[in-house]
Amino acid sequence: MEQQMKLLSKPRKTKHLLTAVLLFILFYASSVNTKAYVEDLISGLPNMQSILVSMASPDWSYVEPIITPVLDTIRMAFIGTLLGAILSIPVSFLAANNLFSKWITIPARFILNIIRAIPELLIAALFVAIFGMGMIPGILAIAFFSMGIITKLLYESIETIDPGPLEAMTAVGSKKLVWIRFAVVPQVLASYTSYVLYTFEINVRAAAILGYVGAGGIGVNYEKVLGFLQYDKLSTIVLAMFVVVVIIDWISTKLRERLV
Repeated sequence: MEQQMKLLSKPRKTKHLLTAVLLFILFYASSVNTKAYVEDLISGLPNMQSILVSMASPDWSYVEPIITPVLDTIRMAFIGTLLGAILSIPVSFLAANNLFSKWITIPARFILNIIRAIPELLIAALFVAIFGMGMIPGILAIAFFSMGIITKLLYESIETIDPGPLEAMTAVGSKKLVWIRFAVVPQVLASYTSYVLYTFEINVRAAAILGYVGAGGIGVNYEKVLGFLQYDKLSTIVLAMFVVVVIIDWISTKLRERLV
């Protein structure tokens, strides 16, 4: 019996060893192809240390000037998420296989894939070119990004709902809009709200860097302090955004717990 156990344990050890070797080979090959060498990381540690030392002493006098940009960042994330959440509702229904035929769902999903494939910064840069610098390009970029995420999550939830109510309402001759309202929406409403809150959390972080392309918010301050190597002010911004993110995460978690 003991010999059988040993024989069974040997392939497992060999499997783990081969997996470790394969991962090392992939890591090394990726490092060589991307020219991201461990030696460069080690040689850059002194510079990293000097930057961290500079950031260890935040410039507290810089708190007041960044209050308005931080609030603008939150407003951008909120409005953009709200617009994206509204736009995602009809698109998610069109993309669900159990609600519409493939002639409708395939084009809808194709458009969603295009939206999700374009980086937020690029979308924001395009809107900056159209509307000029300000918060509107940032809001629209966040709205497109939010619609892509929420729609993807929502139509997958719609495809896993209980088909019983749909079949019952179809059997009595209800129109599609009616059974979507009374058979689909009640089953996915809690999930939809949770997805919107989760996306808002992501967008607060994303909105913080849209200022690099002129889309407003705290990102403009990031660009300024980094350009002048003012790491003490950078530390103040990072701490301010950390506090904002922690508060929003806490509120969002509490709301999701109530929904579930």
